Amino acid sequence: MLSFDLRALESTAVQVEADLPATDPVWEGAVPAPTGPVRVEGRLSAAGEDRFYFSGHIAGAVKLECRRCLVDVAVDVKEDIHVLFAPKGDETTEDDPDVFIYPPTARELDIRPAVRESWLLSAPTLAQCTPDCKGLCFTCGTDLNAGSCTCAPASSDRRWDELSRNRASDPSQA
Repeated sequence: MLSFDLRALESTAVQVEADLPATDPVWEGAVPAPTGPVRVEGRLSAAGEDRFYFSGHIAGAVKLECRRCLVDVAVDVKEDIHVLFAPKGDETTEDDPDVFIYPPTARELDIRPAVRESWLLSAPTLAQCTPDCKGLCFTCGTDLNAGSCTCAPASSDRRWDELSRNRASDPSQA
């Protein structure tokens, strides 16, 4: 449950401990989307008249392709989240990108959009299966982590030969 009664929040802070399922409509169109529930933990409290502050942590996982060999890689996403909520019409915060606006007639405060935005900003877009991933052969597409291919070594462009010779003769360039 990530929606909270605004009247109750005005007098009492709330400890938040919930999972936001990967099937929740808030994730529609999210790239990368979580592969499982996103754990949301923190504290939601009043921060002035009609303003509320959430400070907490989100954690989940995302599945991405290795950028070198294209195998699926599970990547943990963990991020601290600090968000201010203010009603629409509050001129001091309307243009602030760190403030989430809620309708002034709202009875509940839904923090799911803030969780979604924090997730999207903290989830990586690139992953690598291992630090020493060899990737795919440029010619035949063989996964070089599984073994070498039978392709002839690629010839280099002769225009770069002089740079290669200079680098070999000057150890400080290594």
